[in-house]
Amino acid sequence: MLVNQEQILSAVIETIQMVTVSFLFSILLGLPLGIALFVTRKGQILENKALFGILNVVINTFRSIPFIILLVAIIPFTRLVVGTSIGTAAAIVPMIVYAGPYIARLVESSLLEVDDGVLEAADAMGATPSQTIYRFLLPEALSSLVVNFTIATIGLIGASAMAGTVGGGGVGDLAITYGYQRFDTVTMAITVIILIVMVQGLQSLGNFLSRVVGRR
Repeated sequence: MLVNQEQILSAVIETIQMVTVSFLFSILLGLPLGIALFVTRKGQILENKALFGILNVVINTFRSIPFIILLVAIIPFTRLVVGTSIGTAAAIVPMIVYAGPYIARLVESSLLEVDDGVLEAADAMGATPSQTIYRFLLPEALSSLVVNFTIATIGLIGASAMAGTVGGGGVGDLAITYGYQRFDTVTMAITVIILIVMVQGLQSLGNFLSRVVGRR
């Protein structure tokens, strides 16, 4: 049986849901972690060698695990959180665990790009650490953060496709179930085109938003 338009539309909607929800929760996890990584570095406003070392090791550990392995390795945790290990909801859990540490590194990288003069100005004005972070660092790094968040979102699209190998739903599941297992080259081509359009659209949107906030 060949795939129909309703199945394709349903798969696209599932992918959008997976990427959107996992991105939002990954930001909630990765943004504070990235800020913590930056401010606890040597010479920064809340220098803490021990805390930085712990965060650095933990984040590097999770980033070292390929998503397809992480997907299978945390199945018990996924079942605990959402009650199942298959479907769209189940795919979101490992996607968050995968993207959170990655976003933390991207946030740290964006903050490292901020000119030292910004921190010096904040210090000269008597800003507290929290004021320095939210009124100086993050606004200055906003354009870079938008670019990096775009990169993270595109990575989540790829992760959502890989989740299809274990019944995660979405475009990836469609490609595996019909394109690969049933040797349906048309469906495989359609899924590839859909993913390309998604990535190109997101990248263009990210570039546009980065230019807009960069002019502020």
